This record gives sequence, structure tokens and C-alpha cells, in this order.
Amino acid sequence: MIRIILADDEQLISEALATMLNWVEDIEVVGVAASGEEAITLAEQTHPDVALLDLQMPGIDGIEAAERLAALEPPVPSVIVTSHALPGALRRALSAGVAGFAPKNIPAATLADIVRQVHAGHPYIDPALAVKTLAIGDNPLSPREREVLAMCIGGDSIAEIAVRIKLSQSTTRNYIASAIGKLNAANRHQAAHLAQSNGWL
Repeated sequence: MIRIILADDEQLISEALATMLNWVEDIEVVGVAASGEEAITLAEQTHPDVALLDLQMPGIDGIEAAERLAALEPPVPSVIVTSHALPGALRRALSAGVAGFAPKNIPAATLADIVRQVHAGHPYIDPALAVKTLAIGDNPLSPREREVLAMCIGGDSIAEIAVRIKLSQSTTRNYIASAIGKLNAANRHQAAHLAQSNGWL
């Protein structure tokens, strides 16, 4: 029997997943968490074989939770199951040592197979997302450029962004201009949209 925990801040989704996976003969859901922190506490209490984690949760996200679960003794391998399956998120997850990465719209039987594969020590990456990630390439933005573009999404002016990150307006404009150039965008709003759609923010 493969013992698993689930972590998702959307209760309806976590309960539906738990119900579906408990129908599988060789899988048992031993706990459900609503955040990354709860998932770590739950894992320390239940010692699961595999953790299924949502990517975006309150507090620490699924990738950070996966890193901390992998550091437990014994380590718990994690599968990120997300509706935000963007190439940038996949690259970050792989860098963090996540054992699996899959979209939420897969059938329950496929998810069960992924759990078995990860439990057996074999990583899983959604094939379509892997192809898209290879096609897009690495994130070209620096940490500061990502920070500035993320603020552009919120509609902040350059003056407001400069105050928030404690830089001069001219330096802030330089970061924005650099990001626009790297992404071949027409303006800062398009650059922010491109970066967000690729999972780089």
C-alpha cells in the first residue's frame, strides 16, 4: 500500500482527489492539508510515501514545501499537481528536486500511475509541459527584473515601483528597459504579461 498525503488550499479539490485516490486499491490517503506548512507537519506525523502538493498555496508554496519534505528523515518525494503548469514553474520545481510535476486536469487513473512511478523512484514530468519548457528556454530575467515586472502587473507607476524597491526612478526604468529588451516586448505591460505567462514571475 502506498501511503500519500495531499495539500491544496481549495478544499473541494483536495476532498475530491482524496476520494478518487482512496478508491485505488494500492493507494491510501493518510491526510489532507490546506497549506505547505500543514503538509510538512502532516508528513512528520504520518510518514507518507509520497506527497501530492498544489503549486500555489498560502504561506510557502508547493515547491518550497517539497524541498522541506525531501529534507525529512525519511525523505518524502513530492508531486506538484497544479492548474498553473507553466514552464518557469516546472524549471523551478526541477531545480528544487521535485519528483513529479503534472497538471490538475489529468484523469485519476493517470495520477495514480504517477504516484506509483514516483514511489518506485522514477521521476515524472508531464510530456506536453516538458516540450513547451524546452521550446521556451531558460528564464532570461534577473531577480531584480522579475521583481520590477511583477509590480508592473499590479499597474504601479515607475515612481511607485521605485519607492517600493528603494531605487531611483532612472535605475528602475533601466531594469524595466532591460527586461523589455530581453523579452522582445513592446512595453513594460507586455513584458510583464509574457514573463507571467511563462511562469517566470
